[in-house]
Amino acid sequence: MDYSKFEEKMMKSISVFEENLAEVRAGRANPAILNKIKIDYYGTPTPINQVAGISVPEARMIVIQPWDVSVLKEIEKEILKSDIGINPNNDGKVIRLNFPELNEERRKEIVKDIKKMAEEAKVMIRNIRRDALDEAKTMQKNSEISEDDLKVAEDKIQKLTDKYVEEIDSLLDKKEREVMSL
Repeated sequence: MDYSKFEEKMMKSISVFEENLAEVRAGRANPAILNKIKIDYYGTPTPINQVAGISVPEARMIVIQPWDVSVLKEIEKEILKSDIGINPNNDGKVIRLNFPELNEERRKEIVKDIKKMAEEAKVMIRNIRRDALDEAKTMQKNSEISEDDLKVAEDKIQKLTDKYVEEIDSLLDKKEREVMSL
């Protein structure tokens, strides 16, 4: 039985979880929160980082400097429409995003959100495990593998699942410490 396709799917689930964690606003300025925001650039939805330089001059500030000043208003409008919860400051040349200090209540909300994201990632991993086990049982039913091979396959699939669930927990702990220590 080929386990690599299931491991690859699990690795993709981890990657998606890591991307989602990177977009969580944890008090520090992180340009990744802008990844999902697209502007209408001459009729084409375009990510902000493709029409502007994005820098982090201070721990709590992102500066967006468009290469074409005509898109400044569009960038500002899309940031306001997004759910990042920060009001852009437009001075006619650049947009500044100032990240406020997080209070204890907001930190706990963020931790609750990332725990929910972690649980969703674990569910994705468990769904992949279920698919892998179904495939192994089908192969055994069709006499492609023996009963012993099925037990070996179930064991390997469970070990893969445990490995990736542990990785999710590790990423969650790291992000949780980061949020609570700011």
